Amino acid sequence: MGSESGRGRSVYLSDEAAMLAYGKRFSTCLHPGLIIFLYGNLGAGKTTLARGILHGLGYVRHVKSPTYNLVEIYKFSQLYLYHFDFYRLNDFLEWEEAGFREYFNSESICLVEWPEKTGDLLPTADLNVFIEMSESGRNIDVRADTETGRRCLITCENLKTP
Repeated sequence: MGSESGRGRSVYLSDEAAMLAYGKRFSTCLHPGLIIFLYGNLGAGKTTLARGILHGLGYVRHVKSPTYNLVEIYKFSQLYLYHFDFYRLNDFLEWEEAGFREYFNSESICLVEWPEKTGDLLPTADLNVFIEMSESGRNIDVRADTETGRRCLITCENLKTP
C-alpha cells in the first residue's frame, strides 16, 4: 500500500483511475467497526477514494457525494457503510440533532469527509487519510490513530500501489 509500517502508509497516485483502484484495494482491508476520516482540500479526491472503496466492497451503482444530505447509507449483507460529508455543516448542534452518533458502532464502517467541521463530537478515527493535490496527481498519507487502525494497516501491507 506504500511506505512505512504499522502506524502509517504513504502513496502517490497519478490520476482518478489510480485513486479508484487504490480505494478498491484499500477496501479489502476494511472491516466493521472502523472509523475513517478523509482530509483534503475541495477537489482533492475524498469522494473518489470513497467511490473506490464502495466499488471494492461490491457496490455497483453510482456513488454520489453526500454533501447536501450529510450522509449516504450503503448496506452490504451484514455491513452498513456510512459516508458522511460535513462540508456544509454549520453548527455542531446540527450533528447532535441528526442522530449520527448511533451510526458509529461496531457493525458499521464510517467514512467521514470534513471531520474537522464537527469539533470534538466524533469518536477518535481509527484511520486518518490525508489527500494532498500536486500538479501531477495526489499524495495519500494514511495514519493509524488506534490499535484497531494499526492492525488494519498491517493487514494492508501486501497491497501494491497502482
